[in-house]
Amino acid sequence: MEVEQATWHYAVAMAAFALFGAAAHVVRAVCNLFPDKISDTAVVNILVSRGYGWADHLFGSEFDEGGYYRLDSSKNLKLSVAFTVAGGMLVLLASEEAAQGMSVIVETGCEALIALFRLRVEEIFG
Repeated sequence: MEVEQATWHYAVAMAAFALFGAAAHVVRAVCNLFPDKISDTAVVNILVSRGYGWADHLFGSEFDEGGYYRLDSSKNLKLSVAFTVAGGMLVLLASEEAAQGMSVIVETGCEALIALFRLRVEEIFG
């Protein structure tokens, strides 16, 4: 299925990537069994901890006193969303196939939502 790419496809993709970034933030904060930040030294944390990396150190991700990634940190949420949107958009801009695939997904999703809306209206009004 060939779909002509438009600017609104990229806007919808950005919104989807932002939702994925928010979900990734929640999953990282909630599903951590072990603390990410083990000590006050960044090099030790980067070398020893599986969940703490250079990006956490450079961009200043926030952790609680136990070393766990903070769910209630707006800075962490902003970083997660920004990285996900930037990465997704770079992939879409660098790969024509990925951009075409995203356009097909967006078009199919919009058509499905419209069909569902029409079906519900027909069910309600007869």
